[in-house]
Formats: sequence, C-alpha cells, structure tokens
Amino acid sequence: MKANRTKHLWDLAFIGGSAGATFFQSIALGVFLQGIPVTDGHYAGDAFGWLTPFTLLTGLGLVVTYALLGCCWLVAKTEGDLQRRLHRVVWPLTIVLLGFIALVSLWTPLQDSNIAQRWFHDGLFYRLLPVPFLVAVCTFFMHRAVRARHHNTPFVLALLLVLLGYLGLLVSLWPYAIPSSMTLWEAAAPCASQTFTLVGAAVILPIIIAYTTMGYWVFLGKVRHDDQHHYHY
Repeated sequence: MKANRTKHLWDLAFIGGSAGATFFQSIALGVFLQGIPVTDGHYAGDAFGWLTPFTLLTGLGLVVTYALLGCCWLVAKTEGDLQRRLHRVVWPLTIVLLGFIALVSLWTPLQDSNIAQRWFHDGLFYRLLPVPFLVAVCTFFMHRAVRARHHNTPFVLALLLVLLGYLGLLVSLWPYAIPSSMTLWEAAAPCASQTFTLVGAAVILPIIIAYTTMGYWVFLGKVRHDDQHHYHY
C-alpha cells in the first residue's frame, strides 16, 4: 500500500534523474565542442565556464535525442493503445531533434574559428555534404514508417540519425582530444599502458557482448499487458 501511495513520486524521481543525467552528459559534450581553455597545460577557465548558451543547447538536444530513442524502442516493444500513443509522439520528436541538429551544426563553426577553418577552407565542406542528404533520407523514411505504423523501423532510423549527428561532430573535431589545444597523440597514454588496456579489453569485451546478447535474447519480443514473465531460453 505504501508503495502504491508513493508510486508517482518514484516515477517523477526516476524521470528527473534520467533527464538530469542526460542533460549534464551533453553539457559536458557542449563544453568539449566549444573548447576548454588551457594555458601551459593547465585549465585556465573559471568555475562556471561550462555554463553557456551553447552548452545548454547541446544539453537539451541530447534529452530530445534520448526521448526519441526511448519512444521508438517502446514502439517496438509494446502494442495496442500504448503503442498507438507512442507512434503519435515519434514524428514530433523527430522534427524537434532535427531542429537541434541544425542549430548545433550551425553554431559549432561560428563559436570555434578552427572548426570553421576546417569546414570551409580545408575542403571538408564538400565531403560532408552527404551527411545532411542522408539525414533527409532518414527523415523521409521515418515519416513513412510512422504513417505505416511500423514497429521496428523507427528505432533503426532513430539510431541512424544519432549516428549521422555524431559522425559530423567527430569529423569536425578530428584529430583533437581537447579542441584546438591537444591532439589525440599528445594526450595518448604511454605504449605500455595502452598495451595493458588492450589485453584487458580483449578479455572483457567478449564477456560484455555475451551477457548483453543474452539479456536481449531473454527479453526478446513484445511486452504485453497480460503477460507475467516471458523468457526465451
């Protein structure tokens, strides 16, 4: 009974915690994109240098991104009235996400002259032109999938949209570990440390893949209101 009375409070706490973690995760990404002031190898900014309009934009953008991914995942996992209501949310979330992608893409070269140089003067702009074209293609098929009430296609297309967004950022930042300050090679650990990490990853990564695959297999299929436990062994 006590759990029932506080159920909505726990729901709100879970929603707030998830949204907050997502928001500040992307705040960190925004700080990385706008550049970290470094002087003589030391941080040269102030305590609130991370809080800017650009980082707030990236923070909200990732919240919308995860909302779209979660919505599409639930479309694939549910059915009936809940699925129909989720289908109605997918397309508006897609449009909002596209708006954030456009704003971040325009703002990034404007707030960093080195990225602007890389985009418009080093010949990268023309090589990046397929990215917005592919985003438009994904958006077109997302609209069709939502109208046709497809179950799994929206989630796949949402993943592609996120992948294309991060691809653009990766190309813009390469080869810097800290934009305009330190390259990946300058920030790299010693060779012995990298070898030790590689050996550990070679052992642990297959284990992670195995239990993650097992988890997906166990919970494969739709979640139905009248189901108690459906496991696939």
